[in-house]
Amino acid sequence: MKEVHKILNYTFHYNDHISISVKSLLILVAVIMLASFFLKIFQKYIKGKLQAQDKNKFDTVFSFGKWLLYIIIFLITLQSSGVQITAVFAASTALLIGVGLALQTFFQDIISGIFIIMDQSVHVGDYIEIDGKVGRVVEIKLRTTRAVTIENKVLVIPNHMYLKNSLYNWTQNGSKTKSTVKVGVAYGTDVQLVKKILLQTAEEHKQILKSPEPLVLFKDFGDSSLDFELIFTIHNSFQLAVIQSDLRFRIEELFREHNISIPFPQRDVHLYTRQ
Repeated sequence: MKEVHKILNYTFHYNDHISISVKSLLILVAVIMLASFFLKIFQKYIKGKLQAQDKNKFDTVFSFGKWLLYIIIFLITLQSSGVQITAVFAASTALLIGVGLALQTFFQDIISGIFIIMDQSVHVGDYIEIDGKVGRVVEIKLRTTRAVTIENKVLVIPNHMYLKNSLYNWTQNGSKTKSTVKVGVAYGTDVQLVKKILLQTAEEHKQILKSPEPLVLFKDFGDSSLDFELIFTIHNSFQLAVIQSDLRFRIEELFREHNISIPFPQRDVHLYTRQ
């Protein structure tokens, strides 16, 4: 027993102020293992009461809270075992400052991830646009959000980007998305014929919804053209670029059939010569 007692009381000395015994280390390991056991029971109990769509969100938040709790337990156990935590912090000030600066963005991502999960601004399957990039969300983690772009590339978005940039959720109000195709025609063109042609192109396209009906707006009297906008609704936002391209091809074809010209910008240049 004396040998066991001697081993348990053996102390590792870092300096005059920082030291830890074998017994303290064993207590620390035991407390963390016990906490891990009860956390697993708690996690299983809570998940059993949640709906399927909320379980992944809970796991993400719980993983962050679990590691935060481990750190607290670690510090409290060391302090209770006689280790001077303040001395440890004092000896590691420079290191902690460097680590803190390095992890600043990391913790911004973590906090942003919690906000995203809690306020449900983004869900898996949503079509989002951020910083000019469009993608379908496939995974929301605590630090990053993963989306697949139209080009089938994986877009990894650090969650702190949501705090710095405007986020457009194309499917927040449902799967339907409105979009437009803009076109200008020469002055003197029959505007009713232009409207008829634009509506025809939308009605012919199989991926454009009949309800709500496509709409044509006479937007403006431009510098070189009469400006129109075709507004339509689709289900699959990922096909938007293809649908817009199809419409432009068809519009150009019908304009040629009806001798409707799309003007290019024109400028009058006056040259003055000095006598």
